[in-house]
Amino acid sequence: AAGTGEFEAGISKNGQTREHALLAFTLGVKQLIVGVNKMDSTEPPYSESRFEEIKKEVSSYIKKIGYNPAAVAFVPISGWHGDNMLEVSTKMPWFKGWNVERKEGKADGKCLIEALDAILQPSRPTEKPLRLPLQDVYKIGGIGTVPVGRVETGILKPGTVVVFAPANLTTEVKSVEMHHEALQEAVPGDNVGFNVKNVSVKELRRGYVAGDSKASPPRGAADFTAQVIV
Repeated sequence: AAGTGEFEAGISKNGQTREHALLAFTLGVKQLIVGVNKMDSTEPPYSESRFEEIKKEVSSYIKKIGYNPAAVAFVPISGWHGDNMLEVSTKMPWFKGWNVERKEGKADGKCLIEALDAILQPSRPTEKPLRLPLQDVYKIGGIGTVPVGRVETGILKPGTVVVFAPANLTTEVKSVEMHHEALQEAVPGDNVGFNVKNVSVKELRRGYVAGDSKASPPRGAADFTAQVIV
């Protein structure tokens, strides 16, 4: 938010701008767009110097986190008035457009929607072994035990014989659903519920990891490397 005092609050030590950028990087979000909103509330309205000040400060911060500012589009916008959202605004003639440079190629544009369209679709790690950490386990009347979680790697299909680590429980997947629709396969990024045979709700718990019992199932490790951000 570009308004007087608003940006300062967001970028301060415990501000949300800092928090959201750090969270995004921590969660593995590789691509970023910075929409500098409320440009109509700057002093004077639609101030170029205010935009440049914010761009400079945010660039410096996201670089410290691990992002490359050259690959990040900075777009001055007003959501309230629709400036530079879908169409080029006449209120900011000084803004010549955003441009990004990355190893996959360059991109440029004037509006926020163009910056969104320039986001590169991430590749889904479907070729890796199945890993699905459980977020919850439900007992649904007439269906049975339904673990729920997001596929991190690999593919989950009905008929797969899965093993749950660390309990080492093995069972067959009867069906896979997402948003109340049956799936023939679930890929990384899909939040799914899947019905399993002959396993009670009490035997499974949040944090268990499902894998394919026949293809590199999850096993205990002597040690592991982790990135921990406190």
